[in-house]
Amino acid sequence: MRDYLLFYVNGQEHRVGGQDVFSPLSTYLRYGQGCTGTKVVCAEGDCGACTVLIGRAAGGTVEYMPVNSCIQFLYQLDCTHVVTIEGLKVEGKLNPVQEAMVDFHGAQCGYCTPGIVVALCSLFDCKTQADEQDVKDALTGNLCRCTGYEPIIRAGMNVALERVRSTGELYPPQEMIARFGEHQGRPALIASEGKTCFIPATVEEAVDFKEKNPGTVIVSGGTDVCVNINKRGLDPDVIMSLSNIAGLSDVKVENSHLVVGGRASLAALADWAREEMPELYKIMWLFGSPQIRNAGTLAGNIANGSPIADTLPWLFVMEAVVEMTGPAGKRLIDINSLYKGYKQLDMAPGEIITRILIPLPENNETIRLFKVSKRQNLDISAFAAAIRMTIEAGKIHSAKLAYGGVGPVVLRLPKTEAFLEGKEAALTTFGNAGKLAREEITPISDVRGSKDFRLQLAENIMLKFFLETACGREPVCR
Repeated sequence: MRDYLLFYVNGQEHRVGGQDVFSPLSTYLRYGQGCTGTKVVCAEGDCGACTVLIGRAAGGTVEYMPVNSCIQFLYQLDCTHVVTIEGLKVEGKLNPVQEAMVDFHGAQCGYCTPGIVVALCSLFDCKTQADEQDVKDALTGNLCRCTGYEPIIRAGMNVALERVRSTGELYPPQEMIARFGEHQGRPALIASEGKTCFIPATVEEAVDFKEKNPGTVIVSGGTDVCVNINKRGLDPDVIMSLSNIAGLSDVKVENSHLVVGGRASLAALADWAREEMPELYKIMWLFGSPQIRNAGTLAGNIANGSPIADTLPWLFVMEAVVEMTGPAGKRLIDINSLYKGYKQLDMAPGEIITRILIPLPENNETIRLFKVSKRQNLDISAFAAAIRMTIEAGKIHSAKLAYGGVGPVVLRLPKTEAFLEGKEAALTTFGNAGKLAREEITPISDVRGSKDFRLQLAENIMLKFFLETACGREPVCR
């Protein structure tokens, strides 16, 4: 058992113990290491000014991704390599991305600039060429208060790609991989000033610790928990990070199921969905920025249990099964039975989520996902919905509906589902289904929308589904 974290910053090894372990990465970089190019503006993962690259060992190399350092705490970063804006220079000079930002006047007040440069460097780590949409997609999580987007995008499209050196070229991975391998198999327990952090190496160690320490807060991606620590006074005494447990980050297909590990990121899920389930891939671009998707996890979305969690309506209609592992072993629970009330899960004290098993749809099924929010990207849903339906020869053979943001938990609509099955796929059918859906939900009014607004959305979304999908399958459109 070790009592420290090991990670690298701009190629230099760091061993950190004590109270620093419980600090945001941005604080450690700025005040502990003098890396003041990492700017902190929102402290909740919204603006991207604090973006850094996080590298993790994978497949004999180190793979880097942009994340928001304000909501990454050090205890999440054992056995990683952190690269800041200062670490992206080439032989002491500006790199090609920085040169393009200068040449095309991409910087104004400068607060957002370091995060933008890091995000663009990540884009060109993966691509040998990029068009305007690639640049815009890469910068979705970076806000510019000076409204300088046009020159920033021009800069991104005019980077001298032949001179770009990847992060892997700047920092050869062999030494880091060896050091990570020496440490990942050894659990870490760090205690300081009344706080304890545990980083297990196995599922068994994680379960044992959680059972013996009631109230343990599991921090995975941290995109919810760390915001609550920064902004809402959450101050957990006991924290556990699952980042070093092998196998929990996998996304793969087994026995006609998509199997998502308890540590798998939303970005990894989106990568799978790009070809296999385009509707999911499309909507995931609205869930959050690249920085958020790279950190956030599907299991974290489930465990947080918010009725406006973006992935839950999809999981409900897919009738996903959550694998819990605890002192008594593993058990499987249908996600439709998981929630007993607002953020109340059927989870025993010693259990953790280890996998999510999602049955793959049949080829003749139509799935549509909907998100309504004030902004297109980077906003919390006012209303969400998932509709899964089989329509053949103008008839609805099966229907599964789930709405989010309309009650204390995500809701399936059994009465509306039963009404639809066997009916003609016609406009009047879906109109009547929408009216019935209104009666199955219990929305409230809050800052994101009124009760009446959500009731109307519940009705309108049925018509939207019909007009976008059913008419293309030759139903009676009347």
